[in-house]
Amino acid sequence: MSVIEFRNVSRWYGNVVAVNDITMDIGPGVTGLLGPNGAGKSTILHMIAGFLEPSKGTLALDGTATWRNPEVYRRLGLVPERDSVYAFLTGAQFVSATAKLHKLPDPEQSAAWAIGLTEMAEAQDRKISTYSKGMRQRIKVAAALVHDPEILLLDEPFNGMDPRQRLSGTIQVMVAGRLAASGDFRAIRRLMTSRPHVFRVKTTDDRRLAAALVGRDYTHAVELTSKGLQVRTSDFGAFCEQIAVIARDENIRLTELLPTDESLESVFGYLIAN
Repeated sequence: MSVIEFRNVSRWYGNVVAVNDITMDIGPGVTGLLGPNGAGKSTILHMIAGFLEPSKGTLALDGTATWRNPEVYRRLGLVPERDSVYAFLTGAQFVSATAKLHKLPDPEQSAAWAIGLTEMAEAQDRKISTYSKGMRQRIKVAAALVHDPEILLLDEPFNGMDPRQRLSGTIQVMVAGRLAASGDFRAIRRLMTSRPHVFRVKTTDDRRLAAALVGRDYTHAVELTSKGLQVRTSDFGAFCEQIAVIARDENIRLTELLPTDESLESVFGYLIAN
């Protein structure tokens, strides 16, 4: 399985530093590259794709530099943020043209496969000029998948789309050109000890459980709401371990225990706010 390796990679444009001394590995699976506008995400993707040369450091795909290496395009697929489709073509024509550029043995069959994968078959014979923003994004994804690449790079993949699935837990977070956090976003969240964890708890007796939680070392705050208890805890592990014990001792049945600020969005918001 392919691995993209960054070693002390920087990229600058004149006096502007877009990416500053990044060292990381991107392995198999789905990795989310997150960051506010101007954080360096697009620059990183373009360096991986071989469009830009690192100003400093090394960037390699399985040990081979991507810069000035056309062979990587056989293994990479790129969906740029910019709308790079020909609106006068149909979806099928656009994806088929991309297949021909890759010199695939059966461009039409490959195009049909990629279009089916992105669920665009019903609209494939319509001109792209008639597509919604989300449909245009999906046909771009189909074109990037047509040669069945090992690695798919997506710049702002949900721009205009209604994603059915979230990104995987693995994220790389860029802030001001630097790597601010790397790894599973849930693990990153649990390392943020300065921010209390927030849980929603539903039971057969919320008031009694609230009284039992108040005053515990790990309890930061307890609030009764229309949706159950909102509990802020300074110790994720201790709370998760003790909540079931407390409920048992108080003869209360837990019906829901849900962390409400351990989402990808929450973790990203905390990181860029620091």
